[in-house]
Amino acid sequence: MSQPAQPGREPVVTPVRVVIGLCLVAPFVAMLWVGSYAKTDPAFIGIPFFYWYQMAWVLISTALTMTAYKLWQRDQRARKGGAAK
Repeated sequence: MSQPAQPGREPVVTPVRVVIGLCLVAPFVAMLWVGSYAKTDPAFIGIPFFYWYQMAWVLISTALTMTAYKLWQRDQRARKGGAAK
């Protein structure tokens, strides 16, 4: 059971932190579920699906990690009482 937040303390699990966690877990789930991309079709500019799917996740993972980092920075500023950008 979750306990109510104590006066003067913010909860540890917040919606922003859940989004951060999802951003960081999504690439692992996508790459560990090999059965979803262990095929050759559809090919993209002659590259089998198996390879271009993994390379696409390199770019997607970069974007998700950058998003998680920016959200974390904003969350930390808000917790310290600073102005969030």
